[in-house]
Amino acid sequence: CKILRCNSEYVAATLNLRGSNRNAAYCNALRSYSHCTRKTARTCRGDLAYHSAVHGIEDLMIQNNCSREGPTSPPRPRPPAPNRQGFKSLDTCNYEKSFLYKHGQPPSYQHCAAFGDPHIRTFHDDFHTCRVEGSWPLLDNNYLFVQATSSPVTKGSNATVTSKLTIIFKNMKECIDQKVYQAEIDNLPAAFEDGSVNGGERPGGSSLAIREHSPGRHVEIRAEYIGTTIAIRQAGRQLSFSIRAAEEVARAFTEEQDLQLCVGGCPRSQRISRSECCRGRAAAETARALCKEMLPVEDVYFQSCVFDVVTSGDANFTMAAHGALEDARVFLPNAEKLHIFQ
Repeated sequence: CKILRCNSEYVAATLNLRGSNRNAAYCNALRSYSHCTRKTARTCRGDLAYHSAVHGIEDLMIQNNCSREGPTSPPRPRPPAPNRQGFKSLDTCNYEKSFLYKHGQPPSYQHCAAFGDPHIRTFHDDFHTCRVEGSWPLLDNNYLFVQATSSPVTKGSNATVTSKLTIIFKNMKECIDQKVYQAEIDNLPAAFEDGSVNGGERPGGSSLAIREHSPGRHVEIRAEYIGTTIAIRQAGRQLSFSIRAAEEVARAFTEEQDLQLCVGGCPRSQRISRSECCRGRAAAETARALCKEMLPVEDVYFQSCVFDVVTSGDANFTMAAHGALEDARVFLPNAEKLHIFQ
């Protein structure tokens, strides 16, 4: 299904419309968009993005009084030849270079993390502790899908941890084949599901790569073609996830993709207070002492650590919070946002 190509061609055709003939050019672009969706109808009939586009075109044609028959937009021009600064065609699979070339400035980045019981730090620096059990999407946009599966720490326990992570890097024609990465407790592979360690045979295949920092404990996936780096860790009997994503990539989703814990945090019905765990329990003082060794600043990472150690009885949760803080230290573009106090 090539609906994303139709979408991008429509966006490119309508991006800079100005002047007296704007409405005619807009109708041309809509007719081209409609023609493109018709060509993909057979392969896209089960795709939500396709049906959303078809309905959207109908509405926009009515709103702008566009007739169904008439001229269409001219085909998109080829990208400019490399300029004297040496911008190569292959650099289209290097997001930072491409963004700098187009906009004259480096891109902005955002950070999200999920660790411990689980705690979510959203792209907007909100911080929630969740009671989520089962599978929940952390990210669901045009480039990435990340799903976390949570299970009770022990049978009958209220505390849950991330026991499985599934990450899908969606097909990007110039750069990579679609790749799927899956991690489970005690199985943190240094390869994608198909056994490969990069984005495939395409010219930009090396713009997606896996690197093992610590066998079975810490894996990093760099997706240069979308300006994104992901860290997956295991500490004790739980997995954690951290991401640094280009802002443009993090925001590339539709209204239908509205449930993303990295974007909106936990749904209100799934949020719990970290202070509830630790009232009047002697175990809290022991937990505080353990967490203080790894996390000297009493911020949300420290509070999460205390909560997790008390509710689970597992001292390994100190490593989970410490790892999340270390990832944030590397991934956050603004060091002043490293610590959150609540």
